[in-house]
Amino acid sequence: MKPPRILPVHGLRTNACDLVMISVAGQVASPTERGTPWRIGYDGRPRSLPGTGGIVLNHRVGDPCVGLAGDHVEPAVSIRNEARAAGGNPDAANQALQSYSCVGNHAIVTSGRAAGARGVVTGKHGGVDTVLIDFPLPAMRQMAIGDRIQVWAYGLGLRLTDYPDVAIWNCSPRLLARWRPVERNGRIHVKVTHRIPARVMGSGLGRNNVLRGDYDIQMSDPGMVRRYKLGSLRFGDIVGIMDADNRYGRSRLGGHVSVGVIVHSDSTVAGHGPGVVSLLSAPASILQLELSPDANIARYLDIRPPRPARPSFPLPTVEQRERTVARLRRRATASDASMVAGSG
Repeated sequence: MKPPRILPVHGLRTNACDLVMISVAGQVASPTERGTPWRIGYDGRPRSLPGTGGIVLNHRVGDPCVGLAGDHVEPAVSIRNEARAAGGNPDAANQALQSYSCVGNHAIVTSGRAAGARGVVTGKHGGVDTVLIDFPLPAMRQMAIGDRIQVWAYGLGLRLTDYPDVAIWNCSPRLLARWRPVERNGRIHVKVTHRIPARVMGSGLGRNNVLRGDYDIQMSDPGMVRRYKLGSLRFGDIVGIMDADNRYGRSRLGGHVSVGVIVHSDSTVAGHGPGVVSLLSAPASILQLELSPDANIARYLDIRPPRPARPSFPLPTVEQRERTVARLRRRATASDASMVAGSG
């Protein structure tokens, strides 16, 4: 078993050759539920839907993440390290898995029928503290809950040596090399699929770091969803968040911009939505966003061709439209019935 080859980062000078590649590991995490199967939506309606964890076979990076019959769905494979540390924090091994793993890191299955299959880290999810990894579909069909997966973690501590004001988190040198930010006139130009205002960001704000977990794009305001085309978000899209500072945590700050990747699906719960894992954060005078529909890690990391972006509606909106159509049909049916009865 050979570790992956280290790719150079083109165009911008980094300290990639000084980074430490370290193995971390976890087990395929089981889906979990709290005391009740019901989630109360921001529209006041209870729903029971698939959620976090497990092996998701039919939704992967590059696929739409809005409007699914699910809540916080994690594409492909979710892992945690359930080992109990000797003394100190009992969750220490899993927190290290979270902190050290970077988007674009290679992973390999080390137990079970899919042993030897290789995958790619695509994100992290806070709250449940999972690391998300995409594998080829035939491998995922062979995998089972509890199978062990090792990640060659490489990227923690990455810096742009000529731009010390740019913070890099959760980003492997491999992703940075494939993404290809460009330096022009003293600014770094990066490609994103969407520009999103910080005022729509919700759950996940207030942490003192961005190495673990994510924060969510709220989808409860239909006007904001339309204006910023949030219904077209896909797993793996790289997005820019305006007036957001993710250098030392997640906060709102004018004149700054943060860039991250979409890691989990939409949610019907108030304050929640598609999750964003931070990759870059800097003053807006340094970091320039350029819109591109191709800015998706499924393409950059050669995982699979992303599906074309298409507008979708959050699940509560879809259900409301279905209720409206059903009500109009009942009225039309009743009206037709009365006309027939009157003519008889």
